[in-house]
Amino acid sequence: MRGLLATPPGAIIPPRTPPCRCYDSRIETKELMMKIFHRIAAIAIILFSAPLLTPSAWAAEAGPRAVIENTVNQMIHVLEQRKDKSRISASDREAIRQIVEGRFDYRAMARRSLGRPWKKLDETERAHFTQLYRDLLERSYGNRLSEYKGQKVVFADAQIKKHKARVKSTVIDGSRKTPVEYRLHQTDSGWQVYDIRIEGTSMVRTFYQDFKSTLEDGGYEHLVKTLEEQIAKLKAKDQD
Repeated sequence: MRGLLATPPGAIIPPRTPPCRCYDSRIETKELMMKIFHRIAAIAIILFSAPLLTPSAWAAEAGPRAVIENTVNQMIHVLEQRKDKSRISASDREAIRQIVEGRFDYRAMARRSLGRPWKKLDETERAHFTQLYRDLLERSYGNRLSEYKGQKVVFADAQIKKHKARVKSTVIDGSRKTPVEYRLHQTDSGWQVYDIRIEGTSMVRTFYQDFKSTLEDGGYEHLVKTLEEQIAKLKAKDQD
């Protein structure tokens, strides 16, 4: 996700500057968002080099750490099987999408990132916004997965408190070490990720700040339109 699994090799560190107004060509928010997505992408793939687990082992996973490890291991298997290591094909993208399915709580992430406006949406609007959020994440970090080059990751044991957990890790790329923390909660579908923190910077919080700026510029419909336009551009780029 480095972190949806993660940030790209070399781990770019999220800027500490105040959030910019997102998706406006007159401002520099796009670059900020893309950097964050790239980081999140790399973390997912950089994490492990363990062998692919069997379906029975997958089903037997019990804790939040296992959820992260198993997900990443399967992603790496897909990446290592590519014939063209320089790119992510449509089939690679779909395989990774299926692996991640059920391991990330996109609805919770979308709700937290949007904030108060979520309460005013009906169920259809919430489903649409959640899908936009997921599409934006997947399209933004997808191609960065091609940069996987076997970086190492060390995971600490999960810290569990009631229905929530934290899984801390350190991405090791040469002499560089980058802390990445996964936040999970227990749902009817098992443990699911609802936020990723890279060097203490929350992905969801960053989205919230950027979305808030766009909402202030033109309201919810404006935010939806800008997200749809951004996703369309990313899809077009993938087809080039």
